[in-house]
Amino acid sequence: MLAAAQETSPVSFAPEVLSVSELSYRYGERQALSGLSFEVRRGEILGLLGPNGAGKSTLFALLTGMARPQAGQILLDGEPLSPEEGRFRASVGVVFQRPSLDAKLTARENLELVAQLFGVPREDRRRRSAELLSWMELADRAGDRVETFSEGMKRRLELARALVHRPRLLVMDEPTQGLDEGAFQKTWARLHELKRREGLAVVLATHRADEAEQCDRLAVLHRGVRVALDTPEALRARAGGDRVVVEAEAAAELATTISARFGVLPRLSGHALIFEAEKAHELVPRLVEALPLGRVRSISVRRPTLADAFLLLTGTSLEEEKEGALA
Repeated sequence: MLAAAQETSPVSFAPEVLSVSELSYRYGERQALSGLSFEVRRGEILGLLGPNGAGKSTLFALLTGMARPQAGQILLDGEPLSPEEGRFRASVGVVFQRPSLDAKLTARENLELVAQLFGVPREDRRRRSAELLSWMELADRAGDRVETFSEGMKRRLELARALVHRPRLLVMDEPTQGLDEGAFQKTWARLHELKRREGLAVVLATHRADEAEQCDRLAVLHRGVRVALDTPEALRARAGGDRVVVEAEAAAELATTISARFGVLPRLSGHALIFEAEKAHELVPRLVEALPLGRVRSISVRRPTLADAFLLLTGTSLEEEKEGALA
């Protein structure tokens, strides 16, 4: 059962760049989106958080003109526009989940080609491409073919290409998928700089709790329905107190013992049992004494995460559900 959710208003009073109202989409008998509403303001990063099957890819397809809304409305700067219209596309930059660069072209050629398609004048597109390549720390590789780039470099170039025509809105699908920690941090440092420097509005789809933490607000999606819209801090606060994490051999077999002795409800996550507890640090020594010797690898205490909040709100984990085409 879905948890009831109060929502906060955006902290900023900046004007809305994108407004989505009562958006719905169905594949045959399956409802992929149902009455979805949210807004993204200038200088704001809004995350769409949910696992596969939540409706993120369907929404991405609707926002990028790959599919038409069956119900609802999309406003850009307060004006009703279809994502298929040229004015809409000229105002939006898109970073797809899967690589879409031309691997046989150089980094510079990839940027200048897209700038040309958007009608950017020749001299301006050369300056803009050089500026973005420098900002992404790719200037020394501008003349190299993309097929020689690492995954992190390709992702930075994808972001540069989405910005080459100076969009007002950036739409991203799983922007850091497959990146190592260093590339993840670099990508997010640039996104935060963009919103500060240019007031860019960003909407991104993710299933990663660590990526969701980087957003200003999060729309939590569950099977096509928005169940919460709030800041990461506020969502984590709903998840309650500290979590005790017990890593053990055959952890599932210890769940009954822990539940009976301490009155808690552990859930299995991989090789660990996780449960909420008051005065968690005081509970740890009692756990060590109560559990069979040699079975426990470690016992730790952590603060609640967005993954915990998602579980509370939806009854499922961020990894549980599977997603079909455009789901």
